[in-house]
Amino acid sequence: MQKTNISLKLGQQQKLSPQQIQYIKLLQIPTAELASRIEEELEVNPALEEGKEEEYSKEDNNAEDNYEEDYDEYESASEDISFDDYVNTDDVYGYKMQGDGPGEEADRDMPIAMQATLSDHLKDQLGYLRLNHHEHTIGMQLIGSIENDGYIRREMESIVNDLAFSQNIETSVEELESILHRIQFSFDPPGIAARDLQECLDIQLQRRDQNDPDIINARKVIVLCFEEFKKKHYQKIKKKLSFDDDTLRDALQQILKLNPKPGGFSSSYSSVQYLIPDFIVREVNGALQVSLNSKNAPELRVSRSWAEMIDTYEKSSKKDKEINKTVKFVKQRLDAAKWFIDAIKQRQDTLLRTMNAIVSHQYDFFMTGDEGKLRPMILKDIAQRINMDISTVSRVANSKAVQTDFGIYPLKYFFSESISTESGEEVSSKEVKHVLKNIIDGEDKRKPLSDDKLEKLLKLKGYNIARRTVAKYREQLGIPVARLRKEV
Repeated sequence: MQKTNISLKLGQQQKLSPQQIQYIKLLQIPTAELASRIEEELEVNPALEEGKEEEYSKEDNNAEDNYEEDYDEYESASEDISFDDYVNTDDVYGYKMQGDGPGEEADRDMPIAMQATLSDHLKDQLGYLRLNHHEHTIGMQLIGSIENDGYIRREMESIVNDLAFSQNIETSVEELESILHRIQFSFDPPGIAARDLQECLDIQLQRRDQNDPDIINARKVIVLCFEEFKKKHYQKIKKKLSFDDDTLRDALQQILKLNPKPGGFSSSYSSVQYLIPDFIVREVNGALQVSLNSKNAPELRVSRSWAEMIDTYEKSSKKDKEINKTVKFVKQRLDAAKWFIDAIKQRQDTLLRTMNAIVSHQYDFFMTGDEGKLRPMILKDIAQRINMDISTVSRVANSKAVQTDFGIYPLKYFFSESISTESGEEVSSKEVKHVLKNIIDGEDKRKPLSDDKLEKLLKLKGYNIARRTVAKYREQLGIPVARLRKEV
């Protein structure tokens, strides 16, 4: 007879109720998405209504009292959801929501309606070239190959094949380039449909005054010394083209006026992003006031008519299976509405508590707007202040923004690591970056400072950071290395 081993294992498991999951999901979405989330809930739950809560009389409240008593048993029997399953299961994110994933804040484009796109604008211009049907089809294919930044990166041979297979149009690379040339030198914005940066800059220069010696010299730099120009090897350019300092400087000034992304920088045709603040911080009579964006405080209520249904069904003498099913459905809808309203209120409370803690910690910045007065602050600091979990603070800070007297800032902006000074004082890395940027802005551009020299200058100011940290901060500020900052 086979022996069976039986053992007991003691374990501890954390679970989240459906209400907690709903609250977490609502907490992490920004104001811009909250309205659509509420609208969606209103559509699927008829027991939820817009408007202020009504004051019921004692008789009117009987329905809700019965609902609360009768639903206790259902609520206690509801199945909890494992915390581990919630955290580790991807499909939990996305329940009736957009953009509520677990990770870093996504770079989402939020398009604003425009009268015409760049593609529409180019198609309109195509009509002025007086092309025949065959050429017009080729022109439309070329416009369709232009990417968002204004470049055509697809090989001409591939576009020829596309026309043959999709449009049944026979053409050649020579004919394609002929029509492309007409688009490049007659369409706006200048530089559109270029195949690389060098061609883009050259097209723009060719469309300017060719009698201007600075334009002629600028074209020589782009056509004959483009590699040297990209690497800012100005001495090599001067030697190769026999330019003096003034000639090269004037030519470079013309090049700097050109647009390297003709399709991406135009305010009329580029996609526009906007940021809706979740909080508003204002200085009033020497004190800071924190308030929520009004869109964060919607007026919602439980439907009175649905609450009264419970009382009606309870008084009914016909308690058959169908009525019981109806009662259960009504109770579920009422409970879902109550949960949702409570989750919205809890969201508002958590947002305000978190923002007030941030304002208290960064008080000097909110009073002055001086980046140099930002203090070191991590998620744990705020979590301890409001007695909440770090993950809760992270959800608030991850996708929210605040409007101040000095502009709109994402909440992430106020979190930074600490750096020790010579005196032992802890300062924010934001302050160090601010000082670093000021040093670079004030350097002699003919002899820009290397990272080693920047490190020494920062140490003279009391900031003890390594050269690799200087390089990291410089890159985070979007500042190139010394060689690429050099000017004539």
